[in-house]
Amino acid sequence: MNQPTLPPAPLHGAKLALATLAVALATFMNVLDSSIANVAIPTISGNLGVSVDEGTWVITLFAAANAISIPLTGWLTQRIGTVKLFVGAILLFVLSSWACGMAPNMLTLLAARILQGAVAGPLIPLSQALLLGSYPREKSSTALALWAMTATVGPIAGPALGGWITDSYSWSWIFYINIPVGLFAAAVTWVIYRDRETPTRKIPIDKLGLVLLIVWVGALQIMLDKGKDLDWFNSSVIWTLAAISLVSFVFFLIWELTEKQPVVDLRLFAGRNFFGGTVAISLAYALFFANLVILPQWMQEYLGYRSVDAGLVTAPLGIFAVLLAPVLGKVMPRTDPRGLATLAFLGFAAVFFLRSRYTTGVDTWTLVLPTLLQGIPMALFFTPLTAIILSGQPPEKIPAAAGLSNFTRVFAGAAATSIVNTSWNNRTILHHAQLAEQTGLNNPNFGDALARLQAALHTDVRGAYAALEQSLGAQAAMLGLNDIFWISAVLFVVIAPLIWITRPVKGAAAGAQGIGH
Repeated sequence: MNQPTLPPAPLHGAKLALATLAVALATFMNVLDSSIANVAIPTISGNLGVSVDEGTWVITLFAAANAISIPLTGWLTQRIGTVKLFVGAILLFVLSSWACGMAPNMLTLLAARILQGAVAGPLIPLSQALLLGSYPREKSSTALALWAMTATVGPIAGPALGGWITDSYSWSWIFYINIPVGLFAAAVTWVIYRDRETPTRKIPIDKLGLVLLIVWVGALQIMLDKGKDLDWFNSSVIWTLAAISLVSFVFFLIWELTEKQPVVDLRLFAGRNFFGGTVAISLAYALFFANLVILPQWMQEYLGYRSVDAGLVTAPLGIFAVLLAPVLGKVMPRTDPRGLATLAFLGFAAVFFLRSRYTTGVDTWTLVLPTLLQGIPMALFFTPLTAIILSGQPPEKIPAAAGLSNFTRVFAGAAATSIVNTSWNNRTILHHAQLAEQTGLNNPNFGDALARLQAALHTDVRGAYAALEQSLGAQAAMLGLNDIFWISAVLFVVIAPLIWITRPVKGAAAGAQGIGH
């Protein structure tokens, strides 16, 4: 089989524009599905007869399956070829999206979401490779900025689009919309890139490493998701899952560090830039993504917002993210990415501090303002840290480095979603108990308040107590959410120094070039 030994020449003109659109749509479709279900969780849960907590599995299992499949990208690329794998992943994503929309019950939906997350794994690394390989080397920073803009807008547009579709049509359509987008992206990508296929060769796969990866990630994710329902370590099931995850993780570490062709090249963490950049981007993304999940849930459950309204409140996040992305592409080659990433972390901290001051009577503008401002650190987040992570890597290590850093980031987001949901629930219970201590007829102020409530609602004592309990629940949930926001702000400041254990990097081009070639 004749395979090109040198990278194909860059694309130009209309062909480059169309190729960029197709690859961007595939990326957008993937990252959109990581957040589009966020605002629809209460509706999906109600329609399928499960609790909202169980409904969040729609988000976390997609992310966990996605994280597991990402490290396989390098092996699959060498066996199948970049173009065939990318187009095949898009078509399977379309098929699994159709299955999600058709799901008659939660079990079927979760199975389809696992498949969807698994086939989505190669899309992010391969979209970077195809896009950057289409541009001249001197334009690599611009290409990386365009990719980052697409990857940034997806999670932002997801809640607004998901809310509008859920309220106007049916939650199933949040998955059906992937079908025309995916078919268009696959067709255009195949027409333009089929003659630019990468060489293939048969190489063995690290079967034991893959099995251990699936076992420890799967057991840990189930433990985090079910911990709250099963009262954590008072349950033998949680203890069993924890033991399985820990033991398989230890064996996974030992095996991967000694295997000649590991499914996950953990030796990459020996590099300062890879270690510091990957840990920083994973922790930051975990905090960002988990808060992006619980914010619309709170607005719908306690503020009475419709799905579309909750989504629209989060939509302004994309304004600055989109406007600043092209500017960042020009600034990056002349700037130390560590400084830009530090500004992003401090910006995130400021945004979450503003949110920690919310009250139950918060107005829409107060909700929107931090979201609007969050677009600024979002624009400074992905591209500089990606440049740091990939800097100094030899060309043959770039796919593995990109895959491992994406795996760590996506898995951190899935785990953090479960942890933050549980923490919010625990803080809400604590605040409810503290507020309830102030109630009781022995407290004269409480008695007066109860009497005024009866008069205002024209109800009896039982009705006044019910209204009071509802008010206490909303206040406790608000205080619990404030705790999450405040802790998130502090953590962003705490993890910012991780960026500075890395060595200086001159712009994004060094890492970007390696991905493209």
